[in-house]
Amino acid sequence: MLFSELGLSPEILRAIEEQGYSEPTPIQAKAIPLVLSGRDLLAAAQTGTGKTAAFMLPILERLKKFANTSVSPAMHPVRALVLSPTRELADQIGVNVKTYTKYLPLRATTVFGGMNMDPQTAELRRGVEVVIATPGRLLDHIQQKSIQLNKVEVLVLDEADRMLDMGFIQDIRKIMSMLPKERQTLLFSATFAPEIKRLAADFMKDPQTVEVARQNATNEQVEQLVYSVDAGRKRYLLSHLIKQRDMSQVIVFCKTKLSADQLARDLKRDGLVAEAIHGDKAQASRLEILSAFKEGSLRVLVATDVAARGLDISELPFVVNYELPNSPEDYVHRIGRTGRAGASGVAISLMSPAETRQHEAIEKLTRQTLTPQTVAGFEPGAAAPREESAPRRERDRDGGREHGRSTTRAPLRETQRDPMSVPASALMAGKSGEGLKTIKPAGSSRRSRKAQREVPALLLPPRYKVEVSR
Repeated sequence: MLFSELGLSPEILRAIEEQGYSEPTPIQAKAIPLVLSGRDLLAAAQTGTGKTAAFMLPILERLKKFANTSVSPAMHPVRALVLSPTRELADQIGVNVKTYTKYLPLRATTVFGGMNMDPQTAELRRGVEVVIATPGRLLDHIQQKSIQLNKVEVLVLDEADRMLDMGFIQDIRKIMSMLPKERQTLLFSATFAPEIKRLAADFMKDPQTVEVARQNATNEQVEQLVYSVDAGRKRYLLSHLIKQRDMSQVIVFCKTKLSADQLARDLKRDGLVAEAIHGDKAQASRLEILSAFKEGSLRVLVATDVAARGLDISELPFVVNYELPNSPEDYVHRIGRTGRAGASGVAISLMSPAETRQHEAIEKLTRQTLTPQTVAGFEPGAAAPREESAPRRERDRDGGREHGRSTTRAPLRETQRDPMSVPASALMAGKSGEGLKTIKPAGSSRRSRKAQREVPALLLPPRYKVEVSR
């Protein structure tokens, strides 16, 4: 089947062809005709199979009749609303919409948190037909009355399961209560949890269900490897694999923001170009890092699950699970960043002995057997290589000391000892010219008298020091 057989207009087909696409993916071939018909749709497909185009192309076709070049905001009311769980996914959808509307006079904008609201407000007030937004920031604009939703004809919930996981359910319900009752609702997701079906029952009218692959299935084009390694040696194995496999680009997933930042610092010390991205990063910084990674100037992107959805890197060859996720569904989304649009990819997971339960949950969800392997020199329980244990870099994890400097303290010289621990009587003995003298505190035992300690030389006259017993 070709895109030209799906009932899309020449303007949209031209924009698609310029991107090098002529044949729709399975989800696109099934979803586009249903969306064009006006039916509510509940669609599930593996990540990386083109869900964005599956709902955006038919929406633009439906809005084509409203396209105009008028400068009046009244001529450009919001007619399509796309809700996204993350800023990165919203931004990616926005980029795609601008591509698809290249030859159509339809306006689109993206609004999400972490950015100044003023430019977004100005864009909304000029009038736009398509708005892509994260729930929280959209509610901010609604409160400031910079957007009206009374003309919305199509609502899209993209990655709805992720929005529920992130606690957006109340925001979603609030937004839906502001929309016209007569509208088309499209729910796209890689997974269908029971909560998703309940949400669909509440807000959708007799939805058509489309599934192009078994739920929670992984892409067959992705080779999945699991390596057993002690937790303390994961970063060394990761550096080894990046260099051994000559990974030109790789996304490395961590569970927490702190571990992502620490791992990025460690990889930089190993001579790799790496940056971390997570929710605490300023949005401008996140976009800059993503841009560098997409352009190829950044080799290693260390990310939390905030980047598991919405990143669309063409021909990304490698993904690494530095830490196995607590939710096995997140594993599916993580490795879905590679092997996209029919390309092949490699997903590597580093599993410590404490992560056995997560590994078993992933096997159960995906219905696959992922047999752990070992890498020579990095077997669990094996002695650490000499070059790894020499500099105690891991001891000072929060930074602040020069890289590679041992934090083990040498024995204190006499000028470094604590002067406050010396009895005043010892100092007086030194001043009286008695030379070396042992001061015996009352009540001290015979064993304690054997332990002797020198008084700091800086506190005594020249050529004198006092010997003090504990």
